[in-house]
Amino acid sequence: MASLKKSDKKAALDFAAWSFNVTTSVGIIMVNKALMATYGFSFATTLTGLHFVTTTLMTIVFRWLGLSQPSQLPVSDLIKFVIFSNLSIVGMNVSLMWNSVGFYQIAKLCMIPASCLLEVVFDHVHYSRDTKLSIMVVLIGVAVCTVTDVSVNARGLIAAVIAVWSTAFQQYYVHFLQRKYSLNSFNLLGHTAPAQAGSLLLVGPFVDYLLTGQRVDHFGFSSLALFFLTLSCFIAIGVNLSQFICIGRFSAVSFQVLGHMKTVLVLSLGFLFFGKEGLNLQVVLGMVLAVVGMVWYGNASAKPGGKEGRSVLPVVRSASLNKGSSEEKVSADE
Repeated sequence: MASLKKSDKKAALDFAAWSFNVTTSVGIIMVNKALMATYGFSFATTLTGLHFVTTTLMTIVFRWLGLSQPSQLPVSDLIKFVIFSNLSIVGMNVSLMWNSVGFYQIAKLCMIPASCLLEVVFDHVHYSRDTKLSIMVVLIGVAVCTVTDVSVNARGLIAAVIAVWSTAFQQYYVHFLQRKYSLNSFNLLGHTAPAQAGSLLLVGPFVDYLLTGQRVDHFGFSSLALFFLTLSCFIAIGVNLSQFICIGRFSAVSFQVLGHMKTVLVLSLGFLFFGKEGLNLQVVLGMVLAVVGMVWYGNASAKPGGKEGRSVLPVVRSASLNKGSSEEKVSADE
């Protein structure tokens, strides 16, 4: 009975974590779409830097309130994480500019195989046949409803490769650092958010000028544009926190696979609020197929042998664990 209650509690917390991530991620996409498309604030890299500024402020407030305990993260690991994260952000923005929308979507789908490969190589994870097939169904479904025109050029391909692998390494590294140093999501964000905020605000305006030909310091803010910018920054706190919580509780692959529910929701909400142009049978079938694949993946990976691995990491216990941190420490067997 005790084990049943424990599993029920874990299932409830897992659902809450996913709901938190999906809600904030879809919300920020819709807000950013209004900010950029309606009010013309097209400085995506600088905006991400501002997101990490508000996230940094959140971690400072949490530490002051005693909700986050002191912890340690070696500078070398922090630098590697920030490099992967910033390359992911800049690479995605450059890939979207230099590639067709169709090839950009295909590149995003390649993150799942890349994340799988990292887990196989570094964590010795084994995927069952059903788990592999369910991932393929998700990839096919999302491709059917998002990929239209596909054209490739050399510089766009390079940008896409950098974006895919840096994102895969960044998300793997979230899981890796939480396990190795027994860090919870608040602790890890407390280390990484300030470094990302500073570095992105430093390089962001130059990257955005390269991508848009416009300077962020020349942007004329209206009251509504400022409102949506502020709203985007506050929602970003939830996005960043929920990403670390979900990857810490599950894995980078599960985060990618089930995260495509956000793609389906964004498409659905886009058709609902911004018109039904582009909505056709192919898109509907693709969304249905993607959802079926996600449900299948959830069931297949939860079964014995669905997804198995063993940790080869020495665990370094941080001060936050010794002081009774409330967030779960993740094992390698998921």
